Amino acid sequence: MSRNKNKTVLAASPSNYYPDIILNSLSDAIIAVDGEANIIFVNAAAEQLLGNSYRILKRKRLDEIVPFDSPLLSLVTQVRLKGAIITEYDVNIGNPNLGVLNVSPLLDGNDGILVQLQNRSIAKQISKRQTHRSAARSVSGMAEMLAHEIKNPLSGIKGSAQILSQDVSEDDKPLTNLICEEVDRICTLLDRMEVFTDHRQLTRNAINIHSVLEHVKTLAENGFGKHIEFIELYDPSLPETVGDRGALIQVFLNLLKNASEAVATTGGKITMTTAYRQGVHMTALGTDEKLHLPLEVCVIDNGGGISNEIKENIFDPFVTTKVGGSGFGLAIVTKIVGDLGGIIECESDQGKTIFRILLPAA
Repeated sequence: MSRNKNKTVLAASPSNYYPDIILNSLSDAIIAVDGEANIIFVNAAAEQLLGNSYRILKRKRLDEIVPFDSPLLSLVTQVRLKGAIITEYDVNIGNPNLGVLNVSPLLDGNDGILVQLQNRSIAKQISKRQTHRSAARSVSGMAEMLAHEIKNPLSGIKGSAQILSQDVSEDDKPLTNLICEEVDRICTLLDRMEVFTDHRQLTRNAINIHSVLEHVKTLAENGFGKHIEFIELYDPSLPETVGDRGALIQVFLNLLKNASEAVATTGGKITMTTAYRQGVHMTALGTDEKLHLPLEVCVIDNGGGISNEIKENIFDPFVTTKVGGSGFGLAIVTKIVGDLGGIIECESDQGKTIFRILLPAA
């Protein structure tokens, strides 16, 4: 403790930071109820949200402060019955600024429930990740059109150039050769896009995601990632996912290759993590279908990060920072993850980029 004139200043210590001080410092609204749905605690953000002080709210029940048909009430009931954490994204709870509900049981032995209300911007981020699937599907239609409408005339152009090359002078042959080379380059680009036109259903088998990650890490260490330090932080109790092994290898090999190209030659690190996120639910874009995606796999690199100019559109086709890159890599990854029933998202700052994939469990 120190003294400054007539003011006493307490030195900071862990004992000064009581739980209510920490909870009142949060921007998320926190509401705790007992087994009878009586409110037993609200933090400052919840007081502001509900327009009442804790002194008034503690005399009320949860169903007295929200509409009778609020999804919050049904979620509280589900959590109490299942004893598991449930997270719902983009939920309409009567406040346009809030859209994420996290409901979990209190470890009080009395069926208490803790409700966390988060900003809708988080829900918008999740929704944006799901729209990448729609972007990939739109490219599918465009690729089919290009393959049909462009490849055939290109073949005629190349054939004509090859015939002309037999009659032109030696000085003009470089021009006919240039025509053939450019036709081949365009055809190669179209071939790359044909992955979007493959509408075959992926095979779905129970797969150990760690075996997939170990396989792609071995490929990386013996190829493009020889200069990288790979770190594995896995949850050994993770259940199997449902998917196509070859498709998953393509997804993570692409992500590792991108990460390897992003990190420095010296000091480059790529961390691969797995975790189980129980209770993570979200609504599929444009439907009422609830996606349960508890398996989380992250690929994290310590490179320079993704520029702000393309960060929001990093999963869209033709978006790339690589010289000579086509911008198809992450678009293909997004399509495959979507076909497997999962979601991919990205967070990036200077010195740290995270690609996070959420997958269903077998």
